[in-house]
Amino acid sequence: MSGAARTVSVNRVDGRLKVTGGARYAADQPAERLAHGFLLLSTVARGTVRAMDVAAAEASPGVLAVYTPFRTLALLGSGTPFSVGHSWLPLQDAEVHYHGQAIGLVVAETFEQARDAAALVRADYDVRPAAVSFTDGIPAATDPGPIMGEPARLEYLADGVDSIDAALAASEVTVSGTYQQPGKHHSAMEPHACVAVWQDGSLTLHTGTQSASLTVGAMAAALGVETAKVRVVSPHVGGGFGNKVATWAHPLLAAAAARTLGRPVKVVLTREQTFTVTGNRSAVRQTVSLGARRDGTLVAVKHQVWASQSGSGGIFESSAHTTSRYLYRTENLHLDQKIVPLDVPPPTWMRAPGQESGSFALETALDELAAELRIDPVELRLRNNATVYPGRNVPWSSKHLDECYRIGAQRFGWARRNPTPGAVLRGEWLVGMGTATANYPGERFPASVNVRFRPDGDVSVSSATADLGTGMWTVLAVLGAEALGLPVARIRSDLGDSTLAANIGSFGSASTASTGPAVAAAAQAATTALIDLAVTDERSPLHGRPAAEVRYERGDLVAGDLRIGFPELLRTVDSPGVGATGSAAPGPDHGRYAFTSFGAHFCEVRVNRWTGEPRLSRITSVIDGGAIINAKTARSQIIGGVIFGIGQALLEGAVVEPDTGRIANGNFADYLLPVNADVPPIDVHFLDHPDLLFNPLGARGIGEIGTVGVAAAIGNAVYNATGRRVRELPITLDKLLD
Repeated sequence: MSGAARTVSVNRVDGRLKVTGGARYAADQPAERLAHGFLLLSTVARGTVRAMDVAAAEASPGVLAVYTPFRTLALLGSGTPFSVGHSWLPLQDAEVHYHGQAIGLVVAETFEQARDAAALVRADYDVRPAAVSFTDGIPAATDPGPIMGEPARLEYLADGVDSIDAALAASEVTVSGTYQQPGKHHSAMEPHACVAVWQDGSLTLHTGTQSASLTVGAMAAALGVETAKVRVVSPHVGGGFGNKVATWAHPLLAAAAARTLGRPVKVVLTREQTFTVTGNRSAVRQTVSLGARRDGTLVAVKHQVWASQSGSGGIFESSAHTTSRYLYRTENLHLDQKIVPLDVPPPTWMRAPGQESGSFALETALDELAAELRIDPVELRLRNNATVYPGRNVPWSSKHLDECYRIGAQRFGWARRNPTPGAVLRGEWLVGMGTATANYPGERFPASVNVRFRPDGDVSVSSATADLGTGMWTVLAVLGAEALGLPVARIRSDLGDSTLAANIGSFGSASTASTGPAVAAAAQAATTALIDLAVTDERSPLHGRPAAEVRYERGDLVAGDLRIGFPELLRTVDSPGVGATGSAAPGPDHGRYAFTSFGAHFCEVRVNRWTGEPRLSRITSVIDGGAIINAKTARSQIIGGVIFGIGQALLEGAVVEPDTGRIANGNFADYLLPVNADVPPIDVHFLDHPDLLFNPLGARGIGEIGTVGVAAAIGNAVYNATGRRVRELPITLDKLLD
């Protein structure tokens, strides 16, 4: 398998299943004697459950059991962000950590019976004061400890410079701004769900997860069983965006209840429940100060971040360390990350964690600097392009950000941009253009894949990775076909099962970069096994030949004038199939180079001069993500990421009630997401430069980079259209009216 640029563009191999309803998601899995669970959630933000009246619920039709902290389901240990999404296990005590926490489970014969009975449960609380306001909590912000191996307060200064503030003061030009965005929610199409089935002391858990292996570990630890006794099955995931990496309360309680009741239990969260039972993105405030020379070259970058964090654990937006840390060249850099502890649901990974929020602040500040200097925003970025990793002087394995900007500007028509804000009026619409940089690290994990030749002429390519809509079903097929010289139609992908070849899953934009090299290794091992079978089995026409004289060629084994296809060989020797497992892991170049994907977004917006309504006209995104495995699904990933950024810029944001801690808009009626009418034509272009120092495929991940910088590009375009600089997201029409 070479790292040469590809032009492959094929339909999703799982596409027909999905559009015809044949794909089975977690809640679709059948089971005999299936019972249904419904979660009970707290209605206070902090305190202790004093008592729960469950008598009416227990007497309700069809109810099998009602579990509470007082009639509990035993679970063991405590949670960690990589296993359980919060630092406690549900129902093991009466503590309430946030509004909407799981405090009980009603199990009944049907979903409706469980739901109706749950409405009859009454909980009494000893309520304690709760901290739920992000803004009010900022003065009490704390140091979170190391971030990606570096201190939360990170600084490097040029010789003779005493402080970052001194460097800013000595700069010829400075700009500074404070940027804020609310917490946000993943809002995947498929709500979280699971079906737990026990048989002979072993658990099979059907659940939508981005990592079957991590879920196995979390479930086994909490249930007190060996990992070999837990199987997690998740062939199709209806969106995850990071929210389906960790294990939340519902599968833990479903599995424990199923074991206690001796029958399978299904739990499907309601849409409202997904807003609190599962994770979210932190609210973030950032202050960015830039110092530059008159020619635009940066002298000093100061990036301060305050991100909300839950007392229940989880992660937070490390906005400065993922953007300003390395995106531009500067002589003086100061990063300072703080967390604001609150009594709110725990944040978790959400598409481009850190980069999404950090890019809004940094890229908006850079646009402000460009306006102050009267330098074209693209030119300003090119002048500050970092040719090595700043502060470490480690070279990039592959970086073509300058090409992204030049090609993007040409495709978009950036030369037609009027630099004077508010100067372009078309009818009643003010028109503006904006741009911003995208970045996301190249991540890669150890992975294994099994390749097996079948007597029916197909080849199975399987791994315990996941496909949450990102196209891994198709990636396995495309890479398997390429490695074996076969048509894609002859490859049978299999994934989403913890019993398959070991794979940590799909997150961090690392699934293709990790799994792809393992496909090549497995294909090589499988062809070796096929040749070994051919020369050792007495029924084979190649029996007795030296293995070195037999070669594999596009599905055939060839030795001299003799050629036999693998299906014929397997049928001749009466074999059900032959295959092997191959593995791949990061190589010696990891650590000697910086691995990062880059991109550039260009955006045109219209703002109604009378109503302030912002509308997107078009977006161009140029991505330097290494080799592109399948252009069709890759383009879909970038479009999805851009739409994510549109939501960040114009629509999304959790509204937390200051007196109760309740998420007031925790539903799809009030939590606004981009729909067709909000999305303009999106032009996506890939540079397709293989990064062979990163992996043999030359491919880096692209699942998250598409959203990075989109909000800033939109905000910068709004400024160009109106002269109004909006530093608090979302950009709503009230912020654009006089």
